[in-house]
Order: sequence, then structure tokens, then C-alpha cells
Amino acid sequence: MQVLIVKTSSMGDVLHTLPALTDAMRAIPGIRFDWIVEEGFAQIPTWHPAVDRVIPVAIRRWRKHWFGSAAREERFLFKREVQSRQYDLVIDAQGLIKSAALVTRIAKGIKHGQDSRSAREPFASWWYDRRHAINKQQHAVQRTRELFAKSLNYPLPTSLGDYAIAGHFLANPPVDAVQYLVFLHATTRDAKHWPENNWRELIGLLQASGLKIKLPWGTEHEQQRARRLAEGFNYVEVLPKLTLEQVAQILAGAKAVVSVDTGLSHLTAALDRPNITLYGPTDPGLIGGYGKNQFVLRPTQSQNMADISAQRVAEHLHPLIAPMAD
Repeated sequence: MQVLIVKTSSMGDVLHTLPALTDAMRAIPGIRFDWIVEEGFAQIPTWHPAVDRVIPVAIRRWRKHWFGSAAREERFLFKREVQSRQYDLVIDAQGLIKSAALVTRIAKGIKHGQDSRSAREPFASWWYDRRHAINKQQHAVQRTRELFAKSLNYPLPTSLGDYAIAGHFLANPPVDAVQYLVFLHATTRDAKHWPENNWRELIGLLQASGLKIKLPWGTEHEQQRARRLAEGFNYVEVLPKLTLEQVAQILAGAKAVVSVDTGLSHLTAALDRPNITLYGPTDPGLIGGYGKNQFVLRPTQSQNMADISAQRVAEHLHPLIAPMAD
């Protein structure tokens, strides 16, 4: 059976789709998937053993110059690529009008998606041949697992979802012989940042642990923050510019991770690494870290990230980095 998945973005949403593929792979021998995903996240589906082909889409980039000749040519080639194969099923796990109208609509195959009461944008269901009621009061991973189970007609497993990508990285473990932590300090909104003074205090509290600390970054201002955090600490390494796969490789080898609310925090969960995620104004609720050894810390009486003390984070981190945690 050949199935096309439409799940284009964001990083967390793409990662949250992976356990549904694992369920289907175990329930239906021989099932294979193609996946349409935003070009910036195209590496992620390649890590799952049930994925044959990844078809990048660039809606985010195209809409800046929608009527330009280059964008029109890319859209033509994309449509030709999507329609080059007849699928047994097309599963739209995005639930948005733009993905349904611009992507799912043109695919060849019976189209499945959430019904109007379940989809994030109810009108998206107009483009589906089969519409499924999905319980919205559950984690995003569980919603997608339910959608796949109903679309492909197998019982929804009761076990914790398995991303099934950790093995891709464990096959080539990091060569760094020294155990290390990763601090994911970068996020998109100022209110979701943990203050630099708090990060530096936490780094100081961990000096006696003997662990190195690695700081990844993605943009110039994130690199500058990483350098400020590392200043004066010889056991802190500011990593070079890395691809998403290289960042995943670093995360897969970490003893533990401390993160703010960011897509890389979901990647850490997908790699089954112990992770403490710091939340302030955003509610982890039904979209927070899903998986083994995922922990959430929030301010006790506010939404101010500064109210999460470094000492409190260190206390929660200690059991994860103690020798008995291996």
C-alpha cells in the first residue's frame, strides 16, 4: 500500500506526525509513505524507516512572490511531481485550507482528513473524500495517530507513540567521548526566552558535574547570545552552524537537554532524550513535549520566564545527569 502524507509544517507538527507512521507500519505490513513537507523540514521524514520519498513544498517562500516566473515554474514542477504517482490513500494531517487547497487537492488518491468539527480550519474538510471525527481534547500526537488509524482502518494502539527515528542516529553515534548537555536557548518570541543571567547561573551551577555544555544556534543574533552565555566557561562550547540533521545528531548523543519552547525541543523528545522544557506565556497543554523523560517547568505564580530560577532547573536536572540515570 502506498500512502501520501500532507503535513507541511511546522517543525513540531511534522515531528508529531511520526508516531502515526510507526503505528501504521506495525499494523499494515509493507505499507510505504511519501510525504509532502515544507522544504526547511524536508530532512525529518527521511529519518523514518517507512518513508520512501519526500516531496518538498515551498508555500512559505512562494507566497512572497506568488505570481513571479520562478515561483510559477516551481509550482508547476511540484504539481507534476505530486501527480506522478497514484496513491491508495492521501492523508491530510495538516487540516488547513492552504494545504488542502494547494496540495491535497492536486494529489491522486482517495483523500482522508479531519471533519469540519475536528480540523484546525473547518473549511479544509471540503477537499477530503473521507472525513473523520478526531477527539480534539488530546495531545497533537494522539490526534494524528487517531486520524491515521481511522483512515487506514486499524485499531488505535494504546501504547505510548514511537517516533522511530532515534535508531537512525544511534547507528552512527557521536565521536565525542566526553558526556555533554545541550542547552536550547533560542526561540522565536522574546517572552519565551529564559534570561541570559539565568542561563549563565545554571551553567555555573553545573561546573562540578564534569559535563560539557553545547550551545547550538541558527541565526546571527542566536550565535551572539550563545557566545555571551559561554563567556568565561571553558566547558561550554558554542557549536558551528549546523544542518538540522547535524543538530539532531548532537541531541541524540546528549546526556540531557534543557530547552525553551522551540521546535528543537520537540526534536529532542522524538529522539528519546531526557529534556526539561521551560514554559512561560505559552501553555504546553496539548502541544508540549511528548515522549519518554520529558519534563516541563513553569513559573509558579506568573508567566514570566525570569521567575524560573536556575537553582530550580538544576534540581530537576540532577537526577537526569547522575550516574544512575544511564
